[in-house]
Amino acid sequence: MRNYGVVIPAFNASGTIAETLLSVAAQTVRPELVVIVDDGSTDDLASAISGTELPIHLLRQANSGPGSATTRGIAALSTPLIATLDADDLWLPNKMERQIAHLERFPTTSGVFCHWRNFRNDRPDAPEAEAVPGWSRTTMMIRREVAETVGPIVDPPGGRGEMIDWIARVREAGLALDMLDEVLARRRIRPGSLSYGRDPARDRGYLQVARLAMLRRARDKAGSG
Repeated sequence: MRNYGVVIPAFNASGTIAETLLSVAAQTVRPELVVIVDDGSTDDLASAISGTELPIHLLRQANSGPGSATTRGIAALSTPLIATLDADDLWLPNKMERQIAHLERFPTTSGVFCHWRNFRNDRPDAPEAEAVPGWSRTTMMIRREVAETVGPIVDPPGGRGEMIDWIARVREAGLALDMLDEVLARRRIRPGSLSYGRDPARDRGYLQVARLAMLRRARDKAGSG
């Protein structure tokens, strides 16, 4: 069960994706395939990903959001395990080995995440000291059945919060998700990225995610009443 594929949604990520791919190539357990979904980029993403030793499949779509791109990438994989990664973040070399071992040890666990540390743009060698649980695309490894059961990752308004919503839907489906205590990934913080700072326009997605969760709970309560 050590066969896994990787999905990387990418939008104007030519400045960072080569480094991201190097972190995938450095894994002690190598992926069977890396699917990169170009989400309507206007930069030269194809040149940025050339020259890697990894088996890469590049897909292109009109700009639809990272959730849509991730969903399309997952559909393009046939591996039993699927890992996802943002195009500006980094994995530590033993991330996949640790997560695969965890899923092998706990066969009823549907997905596993890990802790991560932030780093500022071009300083991956100087991550911040604080390690936090990474309930995120970059830290996630799931069994294929999770995506088949839960369905697409939906992009809310503003482009933030799609993974919060999808992870909540995984839990609502009764699927077990575990969090490793180890720091196995690094999250890049750079001006202009979706993860940078607070932005009222982008943060609308979090409100939508909260509203949808409340609607699902109300529906489930009404159905069980």
